[in-house]
Amino acid sequence: MGVLPQGITLSPDGARAYVANRGSDTVSVIDTVTDTVTATIPTGAGPNYVAIAPDGTRGYVVVSDAGLVSVLDTATNALVTDIPVGAGVVMAAVTPDGTRVYVTQQAGDTVSVIDTATNTVTDVITVGGGATGVGITPDGTRAYVACFNAGAVFVIDTATNTVADTITAGPVPILLALNPAGSRLYVTNVGDSTVSVIDTALGAVIATVGVSAQPRFLAVSPDGAHVFVANSLPDTVSVIDTATHTVVENIGVGAGPTGLTVFPDGTHAYVVNAEANTVSVIATTVIPDQGSTGGGDTVDVTVTGPDGSTPTTGFTYVDDPEI
Repeated sequence: MGVLPQGITLSPDGARAYVANRGSDTVSVIDTVTDTVTATIPTGAGPNYVAIAPDGTRGYVVVSDAGLVSVLDTATNALVTDIPVGAGVVMAAVTPDGTRVYVTQQAGDTVSVIDTATNTVTDVITVGGGATGVGITPDGTRAYVACFNAGAVFVIDTATNTVADTITAGPVPILLALNPAGSRLYVTNVGDSTVSVIDTALGAVIATVGVSAQPRFLAVSPDGAHVFVANSLPDTVSVIDTATHTVVENIGVGAGPTGLTVFPDGTHAYVVNAEANTVSVIATTVIPDQGSTGGGDTVDVTVTGPDGSTPTTGFTYVDDPEI
């Protein structure tokens, strides 16, 4: 892995993962079958995120320090063109039809719209200060933008590229994720280490869930039942039950978890550990309300001793349900 990895994105089929390494000006490509890095792509200064087109043929690399978006040909792992956007670009999302890319500028208060046919910026939309996270509804009609200086999520009507609504979130909202149905929006608030749950039909926060310190990227499981939140200070991933709006598990990962993505089959997730320059693989089915009610599921348990070694003694078989 490169230095200071940030966002991670999967190809639509889940066969490859793309990690933006802000500290080494590269994008790492991971083969998800072998969990190995198969390519390292040089970029401009400070790549932060790679948004992948719905058909998987193009990636849009947000190169933050260079103020541009580089277009990646995923078949050749080559950058085919650079699109100047502006200072402080940070995140991007591609519309479901693949025709447009919405790019946030954290250094300002705008969202730039890229036409993917011409690879040019065709519109600039003013939102709140500190525009960071962006997500687009499954039907492509709305784009949601988390603006940390404004303490709100701005809702863009993609038909007119105008702000249609503003939803107050928690203090310092930075990143967000929609559920597969587009009915719920989840927003990480750094100011008080919470996740705001927004009903997109109501356009309002319906619940606030406390997580661990300094939440960053988050992702929703394919069935919409759980939200996974990377907490960069305690080095954990919080698992939120979306039915009860409660944290049901905290999973330990590497140092400084930041980026996070869940596989299309919902069985596991990748977590980028920015301080450790690694990616953790976590099972997303070994949590309190998952697995077969009839039992019989196979679970791998790793036991680690205080010194980091794997002990061969020190644990006892009790009876059928316990070790």
